[in-house]
Amino acid sequence: MRYVIFFFAVVLIVSCSSIRVYSDFDSSIDFSQYKTYAFFKPQINKVDISDLDKRRILKAIDLELSTKGLSKSETPDILIGFTTHAKEKIYVNNFSNWGWGWGFNPWLWGPSNNTVSTRTEGTLYINVIDGVSKQLVWQGKGRGGIQENMKNRDDRIALFVQEIIGNYPPISSEGL
Repeated sequence: MRYVIFFFAVVLIVSCSSIRVYSDFDSSIDFSQYKTYAFFKPQINKVDISDLDKRRILKAIDLELSTKGLSKSETPDILIGFTTHAKEKIYVNNFSNWGWGWGFNPWLWGPSNNTVSTRTEGTLYINVIDGVSKQLVWQGKGRGGIQENMKNRDDRIALFVQEIIGNYPPISSEGL
């Protein structure tokens, strides 16, 4: 019974976060050489989201990079930029009351009922750009649900950033 409860707890936690994370990088780069960073403002200024969300993202990136041992600098080794994309998903659920099934329930016979719901799926791209060559060397992407009226928006954005930056630096660059 303990394992069943544990299983359902894990499923609940995973389904609540439901952020899918991917990353890509230049395998010829030694990421251990990067110790300092600055934000790449030209890219960030082009992002079409509220200033509040921009500040939330920047604050979360600062926190995550500092836990990785990187520090802000006026002469950075890497530049950090980000972009976003939002897509409205429409879900149509068709509950048909016609048909056969186990048992008999006269209340189930009747026309079908359709319900339509929408959810915004957001994608956050975090870009790591070499400070000298100005070339993209690493990109992380997180995709998941986010809502305009979300009460814990700070926490949700911080979780997106944490999950994405969790893949930085790439494992192969750490000598494994």
